[in-house]
Amino acid sequence: MEIMNCAEAAQLYLRCIKIIMAKRSTRASAVTVPDKPTLPSLRAAAAGCKACHLWKLGTQTVFGEGSATARVMMVGEQPGDKEDLQGRPFVGPAGAVLDKALAAAGIDRHQDVYLTNIVKHFKWEPRGKRRLHKKPNALDISACRPWLDAEINVIKPQVVVLLGATAAQGILGNQFRVTKQRGQWLESKIAPLVMATVHPSSILRAPDDDSRHEEMRKFVADLKKVAAQLQQRRAA
Repeated sequence: MEIMNCAEAAQLYLRCIKIIMAKRSTRASAVTVPDKPTLPSLRAAAAGCKACHLWKLGTQTVFGEGSATARVMMVGEQPGDKEDLQGRPFVGPAGAVLDKALAAAGIDRHQDVYLTNIVKHFKWEPRGKRRLHKKPNALDISACRPWLDAEINVIKPQVVVLLGATAAQGILGNQFRVTKQRGQWLESKIAPLVMATVHPSSILRAPDDDSRHEEMRKFVADLKKVAAQLQQRRAA
């Protein structure tokens, strides 16, 4: 068994101290949700969030957007490059696909929908001069989850639509498969009605025009189920 000399032992001690201090710093930066929160107060508090390392990567926190009385909340994965720069969710190419699908399904984005993400900072890796999306992990999601829970508690949506596997598994568990259970009404404590479907960015990644048209058709079909529920509840 090799025995460390004094210098090596001192270096190991310093490394241990750095690890302990880093953990303490992380705990000190935990999410603090305001008492009696409103959307403006949540947005202001989230702007300074340092609960995970992603605040160092993102330009800014990208909080949810929409009316506090919206009946539908749509939860995506994380902001993209354009969202990070503008500070608003779903304003990039995937947002354009979502807008088109909502219109086709008869859902008013500005009146009926609150848009947000399960992670509120842009996680990316450099590729030349570009910033390429990097999938958030479980630690990223858990650090940001209190903000989503607070948004749900303030808005109390009738319907929550989870867009893509990251959001769906973050809420419903790692065993959930969007490919097998998309478009179904699911039991969850977060809202009376919960559905998962694909993220609109997946439609953009379809290999050809025919595939994109078919994926868009299925996406709109899922959203029409949401529209039908809104109509039923409006008539009740």
